Amino acid sequence: MDLSTRVGAVSLPNPVLTASGTSGHGAELSAYFDLSTLGAVVVKSLSASPWPGNPAPRVHETAAGMLNSVGLQGPGVEGWMERDLPALVATGARVVASIWGTSVDGYGKAAAMLADAPPAVVAVEVNLSCPNVEERRSVFAHSASATADAVSAALTCGRPLWAKLSPNVTDLASIASAALGAGASALTLINTVMGMAIDPVTRRPVLGAGGGGLSGPAIHPVAVRAVHECRAAFPEAPIIGVGGVATGADAVELLVAGASAVQVGTATFADPRAPVRVLDELREWCRRHNVTRLADLIGASHDPG
Repeated sequence: MDLSTRVGAVSLPNPVLTASGTSGHGAELSAYFDLSTLGAVVVKSLSASPWPGNPAPRVHETAAGMLNSVGLQGPGVEGWMERDLPALVATGARVVASIWGTSVDGYGKAAAMLADAPPAVVAVEVNLSCPNVEERRSVFAHSASATADAVSAALTCGRPLWAKLSPNVTDLASIASAALGAGASALTLINTVMGMAIDPVTRRPVLGAGGGGLSGPAIHPVAVRAVHECRAAFPEAPIIGVGGVATGADAVELLVAGASAVQVGTATFADPRAPVRVLDELREWCRRHNVTRLADLIGASHDPG
């Protein structure tokens, strides 16, 4: 069975990746499984400088997923490369770094700092769409021109760029077009959906920052639609599908919608082995349905007849 896939210029042995922000800055999951067995490990988003994130509480379980308002806390690119990346590289994992900024210059600086990263860092995901930092909530992924500026600035990393976009827009295709036109080699769809939970006893938001990003099974249909629409609009553009992937069948649905790879995120909070379990279930699903090549699944919902 051939589960290999390509995301633009990046070749992967299989299509299952971790999702940024859900498995730490490096090798945290290596205690549970061999990270090199995944397609790649996508690390938590990094800015050019250390960032404190949002006040606690930061995570709240919902009926069909999770709200989070971590606020992109991180050690900065330099700190990550010195303290976290070596252990991750030592596992044999293929690494996708994720970057963000509060300005176009911030994206450019974070990307430039990755220019000397080891070859194990095979791509850079440009997080244009986290809803949990107030001053950028309505900027990059909500504006085609701002998206293009940020992606263009991030080209300084010298690696393939994956633009991670928000579902919280009225015209996703126009934002995707801007990202691709500015140099993104792939689209990561989607980031979290904006949400909020309020404690009826205290009458106050449950999360310390107020609102947060909803992830998990509740947003899976949103991700499927986003992937399907962007595959139809940009049939040659590689897409990484993310949102509520908890089983092999969930992964297959995003692949058939048009994704070349998928990311597993929220499911990891309940089961640290979720990414490798999804990979095993995907392999078993293909066996049961006589699928011998992953390529036969990718975008199959768009095939005529």
